[in-house]
Amino acid sequence: MEILVASAIGILTAAGIYLVLRQRTFPVILGISLLSYAVNVFLFASGRLATGMPAILNKYEDVAYTDPLPQALVLTAIVISFGMTAVVVMIALGAFLSSRTDKVDMTEEGDEA
Repeated sequence: MEILVASAIGILTAAGIYLVLRQRTFPVILGISLLSYAVNVFLFASGRLATGMPAILNKYEDVAYTDPLPQALVLTAIVISFGMTAVVVMIALGAFLSSRTDKVDMTEEGDEA
């Protein structure tokens, strides 16, 4: 199970970095989303991968429990990444409407070599 989660984190990170390095805005937005998913899975996996365990420690029974802190961090990260993605999409849409291209570059129109 751990090897599967670690592989998923690695694949999401590699695909996200590849897409962020593209020169169009849509792949950059998808890359940022994939990187945020990779961070979410990493945070979730940091709380131990366990199934069938309660999230709350019971003082009357001596049973194992799962840590609820990573779950709360992932929930917060999902909300923040959704808001960040919405802001980046609006910025990209504004840039596209003003320049009529979605190419991401830092050259001026007269400086192309």
